[in-house]
Amino acid sequence: MPLHIEKYSDADEKFWDDYVAAADNGTLFHTRRFLSYHPRGRFTDHSLIFKSKNKPLALLPAVELTPDGERTLISHRGSSYGGFVYRDLGIREAFTLVESLKAYGRANGFSRLRLTPPPLVYMRRYSNYIDFALLQNGFRYLKREITSLVQLPSTVPEVLPSFKPEARTSARKSIKNGVVVRLSDDYAAYYDILKHNLKMRHDVQPTHTLEELEKLARLFPEKIHLWGAYWQDRMIAGVVNFICNEHVVLAFYIADDKAYQHLRPVNNLFYHIFQWAVEQHYGFYDFGIFTVNMDPNWGLGKFKESFGARGLFRDTFEILL
Repeated sequence: MPLHIEKYSDADEKFWDDYVAAADNGTLFHTRRFLSYHPRGRFTDHSLIFKSKNKPLALLPAVELTPDGERTLISHRGSSYGGFVYRDLGIREAFTLVESLKAYGRANGFSRLRLTPPPLVYMRRYSNYIDFALLQNGFRYLKREITSLVQLPSTVPEVLPSFKPEARTSARKSIKNGVVVRLSDDYAAYYDILKHNLKMRHDVQPTHTLEELEKLARLFPEKIHLWGAYWQDRMIAGVVNFICNEHVVLAFYIADDKAYQHLRPVNNLFYHIFQWAVEQHYGFYDFGIFTVNMDPNWGLGKFKESFGARGLFRDTFEILL
């Protein structure tokens, strides 16, 4: 039996975020509190609430786009991950959910559906039911990017040995040279480094503006942290961490001042960040993808592997209706 599907409205905000907090696979990026930081008009929100017998079965944060003139319902473009958010979903319910989404898409004039769920390790209870249901209902892999994840040790003394020898030596050298790592709120200094990095390497600007990063930090002081590496009170490297849920911390924008690269501040940064993450009982550190449209950046992949990272799929599913 098809499910009852409602479009999200502002009146649903508290219910939505409470549901995400207790879901099997909810993350910071699924919450309305996070998605609402985008200015009105940037996206056409088309988020959905799926109900069975008048009880919520799942949520889908989504927007509608019209690339190439084809109306598309897509995992929310304002976040790193999307896909269904659910609790205790059985295999039959997973199929019903996907079948209902397809029927909704056709009935509402969509030509295409596209979903990008989080990697498996973001789940509180592991399950591939949704992936299986998507594939069995005609979805295909549009792309399978590789994200670099470090499975964190259970105790702090094991952090440094998990690095490869060169990264371990560089971290020790950085500490010996007096580079100090600490939490910071100096987003302006960090953003200057970031802009210069991206301009020099890729001739692009950061996806987020400085004002947007500062706004996110104010909205989520307990979830979004800037870590800075300092030498003689000057920030020479930094990374913004997003605490996605109680299992995973995600790196956002790793930046370093190349004039101080010989001090190896990035190695020092991740040594201290991993120590903190282990002390806080997080299980994984996600460095993010090193592929773009499935084309690997070999150097970036090797860099992340030097800290003990391994690759997991970040899948995007699509179906043409």
